[in-house]
Amino acid sequence: MMFRQAAVVLASALLVAGCSSGQQAAQDRQGQTGFVSGSGRVSTFAPAERKAAPAFGGTTLDGKQWKLADAAGKVVVMNVWGSWCGPCREEAPDFTAAAKELGSGVQFIGLNTRDMQTAAPKKFVEVFGVDYPSIYDPYGKELLKFRGQKLSPSAVPATLVIDKQGKVAARVLGPVNKETLVAMVKDAG
Repeated sequence: MMFRQAAVVLASALLVAGCSSGQQAAQDRQGQTGFVSGSGRVSTFAPAERKAAPAFGGTTLDGKQWKLADAAGKVVVMNVWGSWCGPCREEAPDFTAAAKELGSGVQFIGLNTRDMQTAAPKKFVEVFGVDYPSIYDPYGKELLKFRGQKLSPSAVPATLVIDKQGKVAARVLGPVNKETLVAMVKDAG
């Protein structure tokens, strides 16, 4: 009976979070806790109030190393996502379109989290034509570097815009569309 109650609570949490779950995705996330889904509201800081983003980086899904310092002097758009997350799939085409529209002067970087194997996120990148890198962070170690910051990416999906000085300028908790992404980058610029 206790097992059944725990299963109902877990299923309810996944339903409320808005993410779909396939059998493989559920097995890949076995033992993990749920996550907080955001409202999609944009939070911003004026330039004088911005705090430095932590030094984050890691191995990308294609096996290369990437770190924030590599993008010095550029606006950086960091998207926290998981292949198991329905809202992440919904916003992926908007990220691809925004990255193309904004061009090489803006560095897009994904932060893939809670995918315990790389097959599903690699397929996600392929299906949605994501041509910018994504750091593979299955246990959220890079994500934890943002802990305690006012504009921490505390939901999946979440998006941070980091200005050219390496400071967090804006955040969205929840899915975001292309128009909002472009406006956030221009405001951070």
